[in-house]
Amino acid sequence: MEWFESWFDTPYYHLLYSNRDYTEAENFITKLTEDLQLPPSSKIIDLACGKGRHSVFLNKLGYDVLGLDLSRQSIEFDKQFETQSLLFNVHDMRNPIDADPMDAVFNLFTSFGYFDNESDDKKVFQSVYNVLKPGGYFVLDYLNEEYVRKNLIPETTITRGDIDFKILKKIEGRHIVKDIRFEAEGKSFHFFEKVKLHTLEAINSYATDCGFERVKIWGDYQLNEFDREVSPRCINLFKKKA
Repeated sequence: MEWFESWFDTPYYHLLYSNRDYTEAENFITKLTEDLQLPPSSKIIDLACGKGRHSVFLNKLGYDVLGLDLSRQSIEFDKQFETQSLLFNVHDMRNPIDADPMDAVFNLFTSFGYFDNESDDKKVFQSVYNVLKPGGYFVLDYLNEEYVRKNLIPETTITRGDIDFKILKKIEGRHIVKDIRFEAEGKSFHFFEKVKLHTLEAINSYATDCGFERVKIWGDYQLNEFDREVSPRCINLFKKKA
């Protein structure tokens, strides 16, 4: 089992990240859809949708949304939100997507770069390309490699309720590794996260090899212009060539 299969399916993963700023996320998604000028009822895939909060928000904005995630527990949770225009399914992003042609695919909040094998990274781009309509958009919201290297905090403790999550971060080769240890319910737990430090150039090569063109890069959730030195994010906008 891959690290993300076990860790993402635990309640502790969701507890650790329970402080995420969803107002910022909703503002980002609103700005993003306005910038893309996606008309109401456009079909959007939220790829790696987690607990579905962003899928639900996109649906409230008037879009026809399919949320996909590898975590069965997350998708079981998400099913309560389903409507005619909002559906959820378990899906591995490396595999072909069984859906009608889409207007856009969003992969948000660093939900990429988990795979050791480069061929798996390429499979993600290919599956997204194949499900998009000609002219469709792929938004890949990723970390900025340069920023991560310069701003790494090697050791932190995050408290959620009565659990202290002790987190060590380090860079190993082409990956940033987050080591997570904590005690809960009388047991000791140890998980880790491992995300590839993809360069801007590597991401673009995966995209162009599949037939995408990169239209824009934003550097943060306010959609400011990307600056390799100071931008915390690397939000790529790709377009499937018509």
